[in-house]
Amino acid sequence: MLDEGRKDLAKLRLDNANERLSFIPAILEIGDYKTAANRSYYAIFYAMRAVLALDGFDSKKHSGIIAEFRKNYIKTGIFEDEMSDIISDLFEVRASSDYDDFYIISKPKIIEQYGKAELFVTRVNEYLKDKI
Repeated sequence: MLDEGRKDLAKLRLDNANERLSFIPAILEIGDYKTAANRSYYAIFYAMRAVLALDGFDSKKHSGIIAEFRKNYIKTGIFEDEMSDIISDLFEVRASSDYDDFYIISKPKIIEQYGKAELFVTRVNEYLKDKI
C-alpha cells in the first residue's frame, strides 16, 4: 500500500504537468514559441516527478530526475524507449530557447515539441490513473 502523502504529491505534480500542457495552445496562438518550448519541457518534467513521487524520490537537479526516471521506468520497460528520446529532445530545445539569446525555434518545431509533450504526459496519466 502506498503512503497517502506520496499519492497526494504525485497527484499534485501530475496536475502541474497537465496544467503546463494546457497553457501551450494559447501560447502558440500568440506566437511565443520559446515559452511554448519551456512549458512543453516542464510538462514532462512534472510528469516524471509525479511518477517518482510514488517511489519517494526527488532531486534538486533536472539531471537527477531524468536519470532516475530513465533507470526505473524506461530501462525496465514500464515506458517505451521513445519516452527517453522525448526527454532528451525537449530538454535540449528548452535549454536552448531559455539560455541562448539567438536561438530561434520554428512553428513546425514547436508544434512537434508540443505533440511529444502531449504524448509523454498522456502516457504518464495512463500509468498513474489507478495508482493515485
